[in-house]
Amino acid sequence: MRKPYPDDLTDKEWEQIKPLLTSSTYRNAGRKPKHSRREMFNAIFYLLRTGCQWRHLPHDFPPWTAVQGQYSRWKRKGVFHMVHDYLRRRLRILLGKRYDQKLCLR
Repeated sequence: MRKPYPDDLTDKEWEQIKPLLTSSTYRNAGRKPKHSRREMFNAIFYLLRTGCQWRHLPHDFPPWTAVQGQYSRWKRKGVFHMVHDYLRRRLRILLGKRYDQKLCLR
């Protein structure tokens, strides 16, 4: 177990996005993943926050090649857009606004 970084997901944050990472965003066949989805998210958030290069990812995260590969798969499958849309909808509901409104500029 590694020491948490300030930008790691809290348990509450993880529970909110965990359902979005169901088997529909993963292949059903094959072996069990070697690294947890949460650790992959934490590694990606670390990269985004610090701006470090893939190869300079600290060694207490999964290997940079695994993180980069997972990032590419999630990006290709639209996982980050799904997470963003889900969190935006939740926030709008909490603020008492319509969650389906989108800004359109002409």
